[in-house]
Amino acid sequence: MSKSVGIVGARGYVGAELIRLIAAHPQFELAFVSSRELVGQRVADHFKDIAGIDPELRYIAPSNDELPSLGADAVVLALPNGKAAACVAAFDAAGVDPVIVDLSADYRFDDTWYYGLPELTRATYAGQRRISNPGCYATAMQLAVAPMRDALAGPVQCFGVSGYSGAGTTPSDKNDPDKLRDNLMPYALTNHVHEREVTRQLGHEVQFLPHVAPHFRGLTITANLPLSRAFQREDVVARYRTCFDGEPLVEVLDEAPWVSRIAGRHHVELGGFTLSPDGRRLVVVATEDNLLKGAATQALQNLNLAFGLDEWTGIPVANTQQGRAA
Repeated sequence: MSKSVGIVGARGYVGAELIRLIAAHPQFELAFVSSRELVGQRVADHFKDIAGIDPELRYIAPSNDELPSLGADAVVLALPNGKAAACVAAFDAAGVDPVIVDLSADYRFDDTWYYGLPELTRATYAGQRRISNPGCYATAMQLAVAPMRDALAGPVQCFGVSGYSGAGTTPSDKNDPDKLRDNLMPYALTNHVHEREVTRQLGHEVQFLPHVAPHFRGLTITANLPLSRAFQREDVVARYRTCFDGEPLVEVLDEAPWVSRIAGRHHVELGGFTLSPDGRRLVVVATEDNLLKGAATQALQNLNLAFGLDEWTGIPVANTQQGRAA
């Protein structure tokens, strides 16, 4: 039996990716798609390359109080930070309990919500219907650091660069192609929400230095890990391969991954493992499409998990070569 999924805030880049993934999913169907800017327009007219969209489905702009009456089995909140609580409160007030996946940071620090980074947290999933989707950078950083967590000797530093789609559609310096041309724009260099998120989830201090680049999609982070003892490179690589063995959305490479190769793909690439001469400092590089594994693809993983489906249903996983020999 198919499950219906509603999307709140579908005009943005991530909302568009969600529409594509859910419309193509064999067991999900779009219940509603909300966007104030596109209200009344046919969704299919904006996705002519997708066959699975009901030609009569139109963008709507329901109030928060109207959302519970729309009858979706699951609702994905693709809203800016600070906007999710009012939607959740409306469902609570109406006594309606769909699966809710929140893509904002609003519930990532709330222990009553499941934190859905499946490769690291699926063992803690116990039927929760409120799921907080991790941040894009936070996903890459955690996957890059987690295999070495027990051997860390001090704060981890992560230098990050993202395409400007990560800044959303609301105009700003961080998504202005003219200002970004031939440029690398630093921002939020301390206390970034993803810095706090990763520090909390890993139980270890992570210092994050984010930047925006002129490309549209895809992010890369270079993580500097101080280690409590000396390691050999083959031992480090073995740790990563063991940690992510059987994970089709994590590819462990020998060489450092390139952000230009990750755009449009659904997995994270980890590689470039480099140790200092004394073996006590490791550098790891991670790349990811911020709109896919950093947001929409991960939301689909979490929806599949919530409905008892194979976690990778509806996700193209054949384009990874997980486990490629180092």
